[in-house]
Amino acid sequence: MKPKVLITREFIPEVIEYLKKHVELEIGAINRGLLKEELIEKIKDKEGIICLLTDRIDKEIMDSAPRLKIIANCAVGYDNIDVGYAKAKGIYVTNTPGVLTEATADLTWALILAVARRIPQADLFTRQKKFKGWSLTLFLGKEIFGKKLGIIGLGRIGKAVAKRAKGFNMEVFYYDIKRIPEREEKELNVSYLSLDELLRNSDIVTIHTSLNETSYHLISAEKIKLLKKDAILVNVARGPVIDEEALATALEEGKIWGAGLDVYENEPQINEKLLKLENVILLPHIGSATEETRYKMAMTAAENLLLALHGKKPKNLVW
Repeated sequence: MKPKVLITREFIPEVIEYLKKHVELEIGAINRGLLKEELIEKIKDKEGIICLLTDRIDKEIMDSAPRLKIIANCAVGYDNIDVGYAKAKGIYVTNTPGVLTEATADLTWALILAVARRIPQADLFTRQKKFKGWSLTLFLGKEIFGKKLGIIGLGRIGKAVAKRAKGFNMEVFYYDIKRIPEREEKELNVSYLSLDELLRNSDIVTIHTSLNETSYHLISAEKIKLLKKDAILVNVARGPVIDEEALATALEEGKIWGAGLDVYENEPQINEKLLKLENVILLPHIGSATEETRYKMAMTAAENLLLALHGKKPKNLVW
């Protein structure tokens, strides 16, 4: 008999077909996430679950699934799962690191350039047939070449962002809880600064840290005040790393020049102030959204799941 597995919502079709060869598969919902009570009901007889970062897998859900062996999270972050409780119950928790690094770094740069050069605003202006010819002062933006880039969180994605900065001849600073070896700093051409120093000195700040107790509201109202008035702030990590209300106020009052956000503090809800502002670009959490990367993420989650169900240790175990 094939082990029973739940995928919480629609998934990559090719990976679904691959899984069906090995497991008895149930898809939880289409075009929406499962409600908690639905998830509790559907997981009761399952040995494995593939979930997304929007699924909260807590103690109550795990306790409702006595046969559960693995929670395969289709994301690099896993703050949506009570990992400590899963470990205590002997339930594997895995993620999908590495495969989304380049796509997310690319999107970081897309946001930097889009904010700096006001690309969405200029596109809308043109589509509305307001363009009447070249003007010396039309949609003036900020230059990127030769500026100072501050990277908060120098993991895989942060390093990939730093490598791309070489093409823009930028001076690159970074802040992380743990400083990387000096040899690696030289290879990446990056300099370590404290968080406050980085915020004060950078023209552009990008966030790539994971979400945990120490990073929640890491970029607080007080930290936002340290940014230059013409600074750009980009977040493709997790929304709660920034105090969203404080950021909205700073943008509204012109305390910083612009921002690019792919994630939000109370996702999918977005601060109403941000929705009304023209100096912020808002994306629907698409950092890893390329065909190639999402396929790799889904297949990695599937492979982790199958290893655990066959009594083997998964490759991407987070505990």
